Amino acid sequence: MRIVSAEEAVSGIKSGQQIFMHGAAATPSVLLDALVARAPELQDVKIIHMHAEGPHPHLAPEMQGHFLHRSLFIGPNARKAVNEGRAEFIPVFLSDIPRLFDEGILPLDAVLINVTPPDAHGFCSLGTSVDTVLTAVRCGKTIIAQLNKSMPRTLGDSFVHVDKIDYAVEVDRPPYEHADPPISDVEARIGAYVADLVPDEATLQMGIGAIPSAVGQHLYGKKDLGIHTEMFTDVLVDLVERGVVTCQKKDLDCGKIVVTFMMGTQRLYKFVDNNPMVEMRQVDYTNDTSIIRRHRRMTAINSAIEIDLTGQVCADSIGHRMYSGVGGQMDFMRGAALAEEGRAIIALPSTAADGKFSRITISLKEGAGVTTTRSHVRTVVTEYGVAELFGQSLRERARRLIAIAHPDFRDELTAYAKTYHEL
Repeated sequence: MRIVSAEEAVSGIKSGQQIFMHGAAATPSVLLDALVARAPELQDVKIIHMHAEGPHPHLAPEMQGHFLHRSLFIGPNARKAVNEGRAEFIPVFLSDIPRLFDEGILPLDAVLINVTPPDAHGFCSLGTSVDTVLTAVRCGKTIIAQLNKSMPRTLGDSFVHVDKIDYAVEVDRPPYEHADPPISDVEARIGAYVADLVPDEATLQMGIGAIPSAVGQHLYGKKDLGIHTEMFTDVLVDLVERGVVTCQKKDLDCGKIVVTFMMGTQRLYKFVDNNPMVEMRQVDYTNDTSIIRRHRRMTAINSAIEIDLTGQVCADSIGHRMYSGVGGQMDFMRGAALAEEGRAIIALPSTAADGKFSRITISLKEGAGVTTTRSHVRTVVTEYGVAELFGQSLRERARRLIAIAHPDFRDELTAYAKTYHEL
């Protein structure tokens, strides 16, 4: 490993090469900025990553032709570029992404990572985000690292030895923070309904946002919950510190919070630093349905943009306009459904755009992708209640979904269902 300046670290990247970049809160912004500064001399450099926090200067309109972002999951900072055709989206289950690197489907000329300084044994921790990075490091031709004094040292499958790193830049940049938004009355009611479905000793998968936060606040009376999830957030720290999450009743990785990446505030990053209760694993472990299903009472809580009356869920686009990605929803929905006493939940507000549109729809918008099929959807929750769809006919599914739709749209949905589903 050579310690160099950021400019020297990225100086070997050439036009036409394909680069993987560490994502989520671990975006290596110092390296990215140095690479973008070379834009006048570079053409068609492809940058692959999942959602990554930060300003993303490589996605500015004037960077077109110099850099092509290839998104494995679209974050807010990439949506405009993707939908304007200045960036690309690759639909893929999170659990499958490591195979894209291993099998050479997405060859990697260089990998940019953001890690802790090496310990006494020469190991750097990947900190807030392991997800697909270990495979990228193994498959990449050149590994370029930010040695970051402010990166928390997370444990588990989180380590890269200095012998694997070609160039390193010493920095002191805290991981990006992401605070949950305020919880509205609608989200609070959804949280209460979802929490009622979570039994003691359940193992949870939750994401980030107001609904997971609301669910968390209604779980304070539960006992011995466990965590096996993609994302670890501040709300889960609350549950650990209140003694709600102990992980002592987990059937697999007992006593461990198993997670593949995290986003939150400095409180979260301090909590996970050198914390042996938190075990980082790559996404092909956390999101493997054969692993997920081994947790008794596995409870997966995911959201959606819209759901039609048959139960088809769209969570990655608004019509033709891409919004996020496939992510791990299907991994956890199926894994939880297969688990003993498991439960797979889709939780969403009944309306969008300040009540103008129903999220429970006659049909998905033209161009919308089916993220989770009607056969995989089990339980749907809105602020108006719970609809159990497993084993129900199209007619009964429509009836149950209409019952939890916003009252302003129930007549329209019912009229359609009478015509097509014989209500």
